[in-house]
Amino acid sequence: MGGAHAQAIIQNSQVQLGVNTFGDLNVPGGTPATGDGTRTVGLRSVRTNSDSTAPGCTCEGWGVGIRSTGQFGAANTDVDGRVNLRLVSFTSSATTAVSVVNVVNSVGVPILQVTHDYHPLATTPFLYETTVTITNLTGRALVAGDLVYRRVMDWDIPTPGNESVTIQGVPAALGIANGANIARTDNNGFNPGNPFSFLSDGCTNVNFVNLRGGSPCPGGTGTGTASSSDQGAMFDFEFTGLAIGASQVFNTYYGVAPDKATADLARSLVDGDASTVDIGLYSYGSCFSGSIGALPCNPATGAPDTFIFGFGVRAGVSVPPVTPPAGVPEPTSLALVGLALAGAVYSTRRRTVRNS
Repeated sequence: MGGAHAQAIIQNSQVQLGVNTFGDLNVPGGTPATGDGTRTVGLRSVRTNSDSTAPGCTCEGWGVGIRSTGQFGAANTDVDGRVNLRLVSFTSSATTAVSVVNVVNSVGVPILQVTHDYHPLATTPFLYETTVTITNLTGRALVAGDLVYRRVMDWDIPTPGNESVTIQGVPAALGIANGANIARTDNNGFNPGNPFSFLSDGCTNVNFVNLRGGSPCPGGTGTGTASSSDQGAMFDFEFTGLAIGASQVFNTYYGVAPDKATADLARSLVDGDASTVDIGLYSYGSCFSGSIGALPCNPATGAPDTFIFGFGVRAGVSVPPVTPPAGVPEPTSLALVGLALAGAVYSTRRRTVRNS
């Protein structure tokens, strides 16, 4: 199996992440967080010590699947746990973590290998880049739309139900058939990693800003009301065809900035050049009322913390790998291809989530 097998808490000057051996977030062992005092580290601000995914339900995870067979693997500490996964290796340093796992079928034969490589960016301290590599071990070519990937998170900032959530960058046309890699988005962060399971909290495939429980959705296929008081984000992606032994490689991002304006700038600075937006599909999470420590919450500006999750896509389509400017070391990314994230929403914690 190779590599050191131990979860890790890693950080740069602004962002702290708790990375599990299977690539999902939320690791125990941190200092008590501002807010509810949890020692679990998910995505945390170094500056304020506020956590965004660890309070309440530690519902953050990923999943990958093959649509034609229904086979999948998933990791989420609080929703279904680890399913159909076998650890290959996990290595880490003070600032990086690399998880390699195999997705296995019903008899334990690997069908996919998934690597999550977490590393800080040299171009902005407010983001961590995660290079995701999915390798086809099925022994057959996968057709367009067969391979899917999901990332899902329940935002709790700084405590459950006090978050204000934004999703932006969802195109009008979704899916490979329409020339896009993004297949579905939703505001339900209680979905499992299983990309073939889905429950909506009311706002599917729409862009919204500062959504709260009970808020109306702005239109689209999910027109309705955000029914739960606890909001999150879910993204499903689907890919182009994948040959035997070939890999899909793409970048996702986790981070935190002192406000939305700084977060917006960080999304443009992945390649060191602010003239283009490198993270075109994203969710922001910030607190809605009260304060984080002595710092008052302002949902309009996103102060004092705007937490970030995003994909390297524009108009729903994956973009080529960014090239760092001269003098900036190349991150450990290979090539940015289509990605698949879907969120399925249901809760295994002790509170009820109402679905539209």
